[in-house]
Amino acid sequence: MSEETKIQDSVQESQQGLSQDELENIVSLKKGDIVTGTIVKVEDNQATVSLGYKYDGTIPLRELSSVQLANANDAVKLGDELTLKVITIDDEKEKLLLSKKAVDAEKSWDSLQAKFEAGEVLEVTVADVVKGGLVADVGVRGFIPASMVERHFVEDFKDYKGRTLKVKIKEIDRENNKIILSAKEVLEAEFEQNKQQVMDNLQIGQELDGTVQRLTPFGAFVDIGGVDGLVHVSEMSWQHVAHPKDVVSEGQAVRVKVLKLDPNAGKISLSIKAAQPGPWESVSGQFNTGDIVTGTVRRLVNFGAFVEIAPGVEGLVHVSQIAHRHVATPQEALQEGQEVKAKILDFNPAEKRVSLSIKETEEAPEQQAAAPRAERPQRERSDRGGFKEKIDNPNVSLSNQSMSFNLGERFGDKLNKFK
Repeated sequence: MSEETKIQDSVQESQQGLSQDELENIVSLKKGDIVTGTIVKVEDNQATVSLGYKYDGTIPLRELSSVQLANANDAVKLGDELTLKVITIDDEKEKLLLSKKAVDAEKSWDSLQAKFEAGEVLEVTVADVVKGGLVADVGVRGFIPASMVERHFVEDFKDYKGRTLKVKIKEIDRENNKIILSAKEVLEAEFEQNKQQVMDNLQIGQELDGTVQRLTPFGAFVDIGGVDGLVHVSEMSWQHVAHPKDVVSEGQAVRVKVLKLDPNAGKISLSIKAAQPGPWESVSGQFNTGDIVTGTVRRLVNFGAFVEIAPGVEGLVHVSQIAHRHVATPQEALQEGQEVKAKILDFNPAEKRVSLSIKETEEAPEQQAAAPRAERPQRERSDRGGFKEKIDNPNVSLSNQSMSFNLGERFGDKLNKFK
């Protein structure tokens, strides 16, 4: 015997032994009455109710709930005892239409108003996904706008139907039968409470495992246990990063180090690169003074250029070491992103310093010949203490001693008459 048959038999047995007049007067009904009945049959589009009246009443699918239902079984079950409102009664046609949602709504408004004023949190089940948000039955039709569902943007809500959410009433308008709910407000409050607890247990320098929640042009927000911290783009890698998406993706697990805590502002600064071996540790023993290396110009400053010779390892090429010719500013000879060869002049990983030279990798240009000068004697001291005359001619070289000897020898006594 089915459950439906058992319930119907039970109702009939309770009515046995009564005359027809007595049966008709068991319950006296009129439109608008509030009655109590038992569900004796459930079909796809309606439910049948025994009220103790001369014939059973019907609850149409549309009157079972304030939200749209696909099947009557979603709202009631066999044997349920319900308080209902009479919306239509026609004894000639034996037509008795009842409403569950009308009674639910009447009961709900006062309760909802009290919960709204108290800021109480409600648990609701998402009954439907509609354009612009979600619908839930709170005794009346409650609407959760898309912007009030989560703390973050949700593109598609198709998986939300049937979910249980914690919500607060944001707006209540009994006259217009309007209830606005917010799940985001509850999530925000839980987040802030959890955030404070997490921050109380964090320490600067602590390393943690986290999950990338969302990316922005200036960095990535990482969940480190129910609270988000910011990894600035400059802290994502030891190498230059143009955009966080070049390094991480949403949902990725990462290791981070706590750089800064600001409990008053609720801000946590994190670093991915600080939780990894530093580039200077990796290159220790890789480079030596005198090595010729290939690097990329990363920054130009007034006094020189910083060239990256390994990921995260930059050396300085002083402006005087850029070229053999005179260079007033680095921009005259170099540009950022340019690949260059350089010689290591000094490599000091302990102090994280590298001195480089570009001109030392290039051959010095030949010196131009000096302009000719008039052949004129120049005096300079000789090895024998006298002076020798030097003419700017490689074929001529005279000294005062040699000149004195040659003149005496040549003219002899002819010079004595001048004494």
